[in-house]
Amino acid sequence: MLGGENMRAIVFPGQGSQYSGMANEFSHYASWEYYAKLANSTLGFDITEIMDRNEEILTLTENAQPAIYLASYVAFAELLADGIEPDYVAGHSLGEYTALAAAGVYDFETGVYLVRKRGEYISEAIEPGMGSMAAVIGLPAELVEELVKNYKDLYVANYNSSEQLVVSGRTESIKSFIADGRQKGYRIMELKVSGPFHTPLLDSAREKMANELASVKFRAPRVPVIMNSIAKEVTDPEHIKHYLLEQTSGPVYWKQTIERMISLGVDEFIEAGPKNVQTSLLKKSKLNAKHFSEFVLRGVLNEKS
Repeated sequence: MLGGENMRAIVFPGQGSQYSGMANEFSHYASWEYYAKLANSTLGFDITEIMDRNEEILTLTENAQPAIYLASYVAFAELLADGIEPDYVAGHSLGEYTALAAAGVYDFETGVYLVRKRGEYISEAIEPGMGSMAAVIGLPAELVEELVKNYKDLYVANYNSSEQLVVSGRTESIKSFIADGRQKGYRIMELKVSGPFHTPLLDSAREKMANELASVKFRAPRVPVIMNSIAKEVTDPEHIKHYLLEQTSGPVYWKQTIERMISLGVDEFIEAGPKNVQTSLLKKSKLNAKHFSEFVLRGVLNEKS
C-alpha cells in the first residue's frame, strides 16, 4: 500500500492501558490461545492469570508491560487475519516494542521477554512510591519545559499532543508541581503509574536493557517504524536498538511521531491494544482514528480457521 492513497498506520499503546479482566476479554479472539501459550512458556509463568487479577498486581511495571504487549500483539494479529495491514507502525513508549515485533524486527517471544525485563529493570531503578507522573492539559510545551526547571528531578516525559504533555520525576516534586500549578489554575492530573518513566532517574534500567539488547539480533523492519526518540522512521537494526534504548530514560515525542506519519501521507490510524487511550488522543486532535475492535468481531475469525 506504500505510495498509494489512504495510507494507514497501526499504533500501539503504552503502560496505563492495562485493566483487570484483559485476558478474559481477549480470550474471545481467534489468535489469543496461541500467543497466550507462547507468552506463558517464554516468561515461565502464567501472565494471563495476572491479567485477570486485581489492578494493584497488574499495574506493577513488570506485569503490566508483558500484559499490554500480549494483548496488543493479539489485536495486531487479528487485524492482519482480517486483511488489514499497515503502511507504518509506531508505539507509545512500551508500545514501541510491540510495533517493532509487528514490523518483524524480532519475533513475538523476543518482544515479550524484552518487555518483562524492561519492567523489572524499571522497577529496580527506583524504590516503589519514589517516582510518579502527571498529565498537563492545555499548556504550551515551552511553558511546561520552563516550569519543570524549578523542581528537583522533574522532566517533560511525553509530548502526547498539542493539548497534553506528561511530566515525570520524583514523587515529592510531582506533588509540589501539581499543587503549585493548581494554584495558578493549570489543569494537572497525577497518573496511576509506579515510577518516573522516561527520565534520567531510569538510567540504570537503560544500561541493563543495553546489555539485554546486545545479545538480541534485530532485523530490518518489513514496515517502516516511526520511533519515539526522534519521531522519524528508522530502518538500520543497530540504529533501532539505539533509539529504543534512548526512550527508556528519555522523552517520548508522540505528537511529533503522529505529525511525521501525517507528513508521509497517513490519513487513517488504528490502535491495536487494550482500552482506547491512543484512539481518544488522536480523535481529540481531529484525526481519523479507530480502535481495532471496530474492525474485528470477537470470535468471528474462529469460523475462518
